Amino acid sequence: MQSNFVSGQETLPIYSDYLSDNVYLVHPSAAGIGNCGKIRLTARNQWAGVQDAPALQTLSFHTRLGYNTGFGAIIFNDRNGFHSQKGIQATYAYHIEMGRIDDLNLLSFGMSFMYVQNSVDETSFIIPDPVITQIVQSKSYVNADFSMAYHNNGFSSYFTAKNLLLNARNLYGDNEPLNLRRYLVTAGYYFGEGGSVQFEPSIMAQFIERTGGKFADFNLKVYKNLSNAQLWAGLSFRKGFDGNNIEELTYFTPILGVNYKKYMASYTYTKQTGDFLFDDGGYHQVTLGVNLFCKKQRATGCPNINASF
Repeated sequence: MQSNFVSGQETLPIYSDYLSDNVYLVHPSAAGIGNCGKIRLTARNQWAGVQDAPALQTLSFHTRLGYNTGFGAIIFNDRNGFHSQKGIQATYAYHIEMGRIDDLNLLSFGMSFMYVQNSVDETSFIIPDPVITQIVQSKSYVNADFSMAYHNNGFSSYFTAKNLLLNARNLYGDNEPLNLRRYLVTAGYYFGEGGSVQFEPSIMAQFIERTGGKFADFNLKVYKNLSNAQLWAGLSFRKGFDGNNIEELTYFTPILGVNYKKYMASYTYTKQTGDFLFDDGGYHQVTLGVNLFCKKQRATGCPNINASF
């Protein structure tokens, strides 16, 4: 089963993780882009109360090395019923300063390569069919993503092409469809810097090449500065634009988070609406993180650029 949130034929699924100060999960050009290296751990459970419902865990790290170079890595485990995939991703990014060192005028490029192992567990299948092997079958493949980013003061933008190699995992036969190549464009603006409250509206649009799927996330985050911490909240609305019931599913995602010194934590809840529902349960996710190797903050820039420490 495939939806705007679930795509078992892709490498790392695209949810709303990136809104929890985790842009690198979606855009490789974000590797090492800010003033701090970042470790982020996420755990996601879909369709609460449903047995063998989809679940995803990710562990990511990225940092700047030297003046221009960024590196990153992601380990992920994605499970959906009898099917699961485990993968590792490595990223190289290059950042070009377009203005003075104290100003934010930054052009970035990133390339990720990943190794993915897909498995299907047939050990509990009892259907008498010669196709059913009643073992755990596994296949592996490699893929790649390319990404660009541009930041100018409070403005941020990204473009990423995912699953460039169009490999098939061949787990269910030689005629299995290829991976879905998709294109993502993100743009946002952070304003109110210097005050006690800041706002960051953004949009992320996606296009799937083979199926023609089109949908977008409309996001708003609000930040409140305290004496030694920062509270923030977000709301995301995902909408499809394909003229059929499945692709027109909508998702509402509220997010709550806190940054305390170099640590961060957030909770995400997603609710699906529409005429065609996979389940009445919600999607729950927890993100924990720590910032490392921090340097002086920029004079301007969104929180992805100016992390707390």
